Amino acid sequence: MTLSETPMSPSAPSTASTPSAPAVRTDAVDVAQARPRVRPLRVLGTAVLVLVAVGIGSFLVTNERFEWPIVAEYLFNPSVLLGLVTSVLLMVVAMVLGTALGTVLAAGQLSDYWPVRVACMAFVGFFRGVPPLVQLIFWFNLAYLLPRISVGVPFGPEFFSWSTNDIITPLTAAIIGLSLHEAAYMAEIIRAGILSVDQGQHDASAAMGFSRWHSFTRIVLPQAMRVIIPPTGSQVIATLKGTSLVSVIAMGDLLHAVQVVYNRTYDVVPMLIVAVIWYLVAVTILTFFQRKVEDYYSRGATRTVPKATAIPVPDAGRPGAAAEIRNQENQ
Repeated sequence: MTLSETPMSPSAPSTASTPSAPAVRTDAVDVAQARPRVRPLRVLGTAVLVLVAVGIGSFLVTNERFEWPIVAEYLFNPSVLLGLVTSVLLMVVAMVLGTALGTVLAAGQLSDYWPVRVACMAFVGFFRGVPPLVQLIFWFNLAYLLPRISVGVPFGPEFFSWSTNDIITPLTAAIIGLSLHEAAYMAEIIRAGILSVDQGQHDASAAMGFSRWHSFTRIVLPQAMRVIIPPTGSQVIATLKGTSLVSVIAMGDLLHAVQVVYNRTYDVVPMLIVAVIWYLVAVTILTFFQRKVEDYYSRGATRTVPKATAIPVPDAGRPGAAAEIRNQENQ
């Protein structure tokens, strides 16, 4: 890069007493108009991905064993849609109850009262360690261990009692099993989010006279939500897929609905594809809303780089161009 200098005429009057104008770069390169360089490995990787996508698409289209007409016939079948609604409602109930109980367990684990802390840690450790399928089967067969559920004084009189078989239905067993399982995971997620907030934030809010409740709701919780939301969204999606486990206790979810159909028609693969399509649709919608919630709580914490805009380069030979070039360089 060279600098052009204005030649001084021998007959021109001396300008030593006045400040001279800064040198103007006439051949400056505008980085906004630069083109990205070609990267061979990225080109090769793109070609490989395109070939894999074409191969998968060809396999799905040309393989007649997928029986796409049967898939289209049962995709909007009323029994399948009812199973889908049941799965979504079960996911919502399990997440609401699991989040509420998980919040209590997280507060208990952070408590300085050690009996409560130990009890909450034992609860989380047990229900995180037992697979959800085992929990569902256990709750569904609770009547074997406890024929009647009673309310009263321990080792004392009973006030109320009910038959366990009347209370523990496939629906209640599914809600209890999934809610307790989600509560254990949500407790760890919420606890990690609260601990991610720097202790200085607590001290600053206390120094400003905030009460513990206002400090938690105004200072700690908004910052903790940035850590809590991403794993919670993943947990919601995992819960939706985990509702397929309730089919083992004859709960009429989406998977159970397609199982009823293919047990009658023996179209196993097409009906499983129907379930896969609806699971993917539901997960895609949940992922979309998860991204929206993440963007809401990450306001002010992320920086958006403005897009480069092309700036017109003034013609160096035009009158006044030197001043415009100096202004752009100073900017």
